[in-house]
Amino acid sequence: MLRFLLRRAMWFAITLFVVVTVSFFLMRAVRGGPFDGERALNPAIERNLQARYHLDWPQWKQYLAYIGPFNLDEEGPEFLGGDGARPFGGVLAGDFGPSFKYRDFTVNDIIGQSLPISAALGSIALAWALLLGLTAGVASALWRGTKTDVALRLAATTGIALPNFVIAGFLVILFVFLVPLLPVAGYGSPAHLILPGFALGAPFAAYIARLSRTGMLEVLHQDYIRTARAKGLSERLVILRHALKGGILPVVSYLGPATAGILTGSLVIERIFAIPGTGSHFVNSALNRDYTLAMGVTILYTVLVYALNTLVDLAYTLLDPRIELEDEA
Repeated sequence: MLRFLLRRAMWFAITLFVVVTVSFFLMRAVRGGPFDGERALNPAIERNLQARYHLDWPQWKQYLAYIGPFNLDEEGPEFLGGDGARPFGGVLAGDFGPSFKYRDFTVNDIIGQSLPISAALGSIALAWALLLGLTAGVASALWRGTKTDVALRLAATTGIALPNFVIAGFLVILFVFLVPLLPVAGYGSPAHLILPGFALGAPFAAYIARLSRTGMLEVLHQDYIRTARAKGLSERLVILRHALKGGILPVVSYLGPATAGILTGSLVIERIFAIPGTGSHFVNSALNRDYTLAMGVTILYTVLVYALNTLVDLAYTLLDPRIELEDEA
């Protein structure tokens, strides 16, 4: 396992380097800048701002200063407004620098404030997805060929076909206007996360239902399941103790990209329900050409996706001892 983790760490470093490099230069290749707006700035003020954040440097120099604590300014201060005593440390030091739009905050401050909100929304969405998806998938497999199976498969297909913002619109009409039970927007209490959490998790619940149904159907025909039944175990014990562990393996494999999809899918949902999460800041950073904030959220998502996929591989070995990590084979 140690060799496996070391190899993953090496590939993580390579992946992160590629993502940071490509994102850095692609954002600066787009027309416009962080100080462009509907009201044009005085040319002298704009020059001062460019110099303040060292955007007048060559891009290669900006890039080197962004990734590491390099003192590239001959006059003393570091990149992005350091004062020599407390310079911007760069990505390698875990410092994403100040935001160009929210000038009283650093990117680390913004992520620190918004990430718990997005994490709470994502946790509720994932809980909805697992609860509904696993229940529907297992029930559909156990009652294969019945009207219940057909109805659950139809619901899963509908959930896959509808994007989350369409589901969000239906939920708002139903539970806000027709039956006013829940708040429509904002953040402040758990009730504010019920509708967006369900809208975000519903499409993933549909995928989980299809995967768990397929996995359960395959496992229920295995020899060890027939042996368990032949020993006289109740059907409940056979399903919960033996079949379910193998039947959810496809779901476990899907959870890594699904969690990443929930995080990136929250970009739209947070905008619809006016939730001040990381997704909302990511959208605003793209619209405002806030380079440092966009880079910080991109790096955060990259780290989460890679870490979650690694955890999925490790979970596989716990659920099925027959599966070995690639470096242990």
